[in-house]
Amino acid sequence: MMQYYTTVRVGSTRAVVNAVIDLGGEYLWFNCDNYTSSTFAPVPCGSQQCGTVKGVGCVGCNNSPPRPGCTNDTCGASVYNPFQDVLVSQGYELDTLFADNGDQLARFPYACMNTRFSEGLARGASGVLGLARTNISLHKIVADTFGLPDKFSVCLPSSGRLGRLNIGGEFSSVAKSLVSTPLVVNPMSTAASFTVGDPSDEYFINVESIKVNGQPLSSVKSLYFSIDKNGVGGTKISTRNNFTALHSSIYKPLTRAFVKAASDAGMRTADNVKHALFRACFDSATVGPSVPVIELVLPGNGVSWKIHGANSMYAVSKSVMCLAFVDGGSKPRTSVVIGAYQLEDNLVEFDLVSSQLRFSSSLLLQNKSCSRL
Repeated sequence: MMQYYTTVRVGSTRAVVNAVIDLGGEYLWFNCDNYTSSTFAPVPCGSQQCGTVKGVGCVGCNNSPPRPGCTNDTCGASVYNPFQDVLVSQGYELDTLFADNGDQLARFPYACMNTRFSEGLARGASGVLGLARTNISLHKIVADTFGLPDKFSVCLPSSGRLGRLNIGGEFSSVAKSLVSTPLVVNPMSTAASFTVGDPSDEYFINVESIKVNGQPLSSVKSLYFSIDKNGVGGTKISTRNNFTALHSSIYKPLTRAFVKAASDAGMRTADNVKHALFRACFDSATVGPSVPVIELVLPGNGVSWKIHGANSMYAVSKSVMCLAFVDGGSKPRTSVVIGAYQLEDNLVEFDLVSSQLRFSSSLLLQNKSCSRL
């Protein structure tokens, strides 16, 4: 399981919380079993703050005295752990959040969870930091508090190195050369819990077609790339998925085209390998700089997101590398889900002011990486 976390400090004790970055998460939640703070406060049921966080009902706790994660008459939150696919109701609370640079956010909303709910997180992580398009996500609160534009960028590292999460502005000269494409809104929520009529908080873009080494997948119908009136289809970006998942009607022709282009480039298939996820695997000794390039073709003349070998090939053993795309089935909610592995060493900026996604493609082509920006 690929997970990428950032560190924040919370409460009067400045407790360290390593929170997994979740582009589809609505807010911060973390394990409070060993958390104490004299400055925490529950969000009361029916309060204006409860309306702001879109609270659901009231929750209570029989234990006393009140402590983080155990209070009465508290605004309810539907808390989702995407790495366990578990949804529970818990109370919203407020406390001070501290960033590594010393900035602090008073009365920051979060949900307190227990150890069992937190299972499935990466070793060392104790919570999830939601970065979706909500009023209580970190980037929105930072923007409102400090008068910054509501935008953030992520650069997920490879090989266990350090990456970057930046909120409110540019932090690298690379940002000036990013390619831009519009963010689009899915009219139907894709959250685990939602009110009918809510739009999705996740990040969608318009992919018009896919190419392999410049050749379009001619057999793929364009309807798979569009979002229908029920919110089905389209392309979203997700750190919940390890690898990009494609509708079967996209995945199969992509795999065929990639295998043919790879064969033309001298890559030998590893036909004896049967992998649980991947269908196209190769002898790693034959995988070199000529790995076929996969292009996600975007609106605009010549605009595309190019996925090179570092993000398309995954080593399953010392001798075998596989095409790191997976079959999402014949009836997925979203036709294309760009996964975390395809985002590694790509600088990606989410600009909510101009509703634009900006991206670099692989920084390795510029002799850079997310750990060297």
